[in-house]
Amino acid sequence: MILQDKIHKIKAIVLDVDGVLTDGKIGYSGDLEEIKFFHARDGLAIKMAMRGDLLVGILSGRSSKANRKRAKELGFSFLYEGEKDKNEAFSKLLQDNHLEPDECMYIGDDIVDIPPLIRSGIGVIVGDAPHDLDEFSDLRTTALGGNGAVREAIIWLLKGQNKWNKLMIKYTQGIS
Repeated sequence: MILQDKIHKIKAIVLDVDGVLTDGKIGYSGDLEEIKFFHARDGLAIKMAMRGDLLVGILSGRSSKANRKRAKELGFSFLYEGEKDKNEAFSKLLQDNHLEPDECMYIGDDIVDIPPLIRSGIGVIVGDAPHDLDEFSDLRTTALGGNGAVREAIIWLLKGQNKWNKLMIKYTQGIS
């Protein structure tokens, strides 16, 4: 199936965290609390996707307070973390959210993401993902993980679903 034909089936965006929503670096504060940095522009695109009637959420191999805080802040539709077997977790996510695999766009960055990348309707990898993932994905962003890759993929999807211009009215209405 042609990639453009797959776009209109997508109902959910499933995101890895480390290396996708963040640049993949993990730091620890003085009290050994985990520190992660999320890009604000990715957050705005996520909110726009949700306003465009898409489910958006996390499927992460690691469990983290930072993940939960960001998910709550953005009002994610679902959060699966600490999932070492992403294939099994993806199946659970589909069942829990009444989704078919081809109704999901999955965004990942490493080999643990291969099962959901190939099972999803559209598999996206971030710009700095290892090149051995190319054969398992439909699209590679130009932006790097944690640096606007999620935004790039979401805008591509929203434009492909003819939702972008309607969502932009909120920001452009009344501007001459």
